[in-house]
Amino acid sequence: MPSICKTVDVDIDLDDFDDDELIEELDRRGLDYNTRGVDADEARVMLETVYRLRRTGQKHDVELDQLIYYVLGKIV
Repeated sequence: MPSICKTVDVDIDLDDFDDDELIEELDRRGLDYNTRGVDADEARVMLETVYRLRRTGQKHDVELDQLIYYVLGKIV
């Protein structure tokens, strides 16, 4: 028996889903949703600062703590 494939376009609006449904879908896909509000360029600048300080043997605890808080929202 031959297989049949059909493509269907569906217009949806994310406002049709509540937060719990969206979070559940992200979890199902294994995606991280805890980085909302994080600017990737800013995080990279912060990470480069930590890297530079560590590479040159300088203290970097404060900068590392700031990076962790900025990306994860957790205080060390």
